[in-house]
Amino acid sequence: MYRVVFLLLVGSALLLQAKEISFEYAGIPVKHTFSNKQSKTFVVKRDIPPECKKVPITNEMLWTGNYANPKVPQNCVSSYLHTSGKLLPITIHEDVRTVGELETLAFIKRMQRDPKMMLIDARKEEWYNYRTIPGAVNIPFNYIKNREAHPFEFEAYLKKMGVEIDRHERYDFRHAKELLVFCNGPWCSQSVAFIESLIEAGYDPEKIKWYRGGMQTWLQAGMTSTRK
Repeated sequence: MYRVVFLLLVGSALLLQAKEISFEYAGIPVKHTFSNKQSKTFVVKRDIPPECKKVPITNEMLWTGNYANPKVPQNCVSSYLHTSGKLLPITIHEDVRTVGELETLAFIKRMQRDPKMMLIDARKEEWYNYRTIPGAVNIPFNYIKNREAHPFEFEAYLKKMGVEIDRHERYDFRHAKELLVFCNGPWCSQSVAFIESLIEAGYDPEKIKWYRGGMQTWLQAGMTSTRK
């Protein structure tokens, strides 16, 4: 009897896991508002060209020298820039959860019906306008990190994140939103500076998630961005 119940529970868990994983291809409709206030709806998903689905996943195909195997169709080859940025650890704070692409997708999906969730691109505006994850809100890290130099912007962004500020400029973080923060990649420190400065100001770290991979890993995984 107990074994049957256990098997049913395991089976249910596996089905739920498979369902969660499948939405990376099914797609999630997300309304994105650009800096110029214009809006566009994107379907965020893992968009793999049809010819790429026929490429066998083998050592030869993936790891031939420093470049893709010549047999791989050009549409299936992603190029990226190596940078001198310092690689960041997996954990930046004991209460801030580090997430990957599937968790980011799940966050975006829940965010569509929960106004108390916010996906934040912590890069400066020119980066955000060029390309970002659909649905992300731009809060440049420097306005949070250097709050003494930008007091007006700092408080305006805090309010956007659900923080209440009284007339004596005291901050009430009790109703602050759940955040997921990212920047350019696992070598980009802007999202870390954003998160650390926010926690220093009083934000609950348990309400913050960090997408360490950022735009570089997002694009390498074939995920939708605001730029084709």
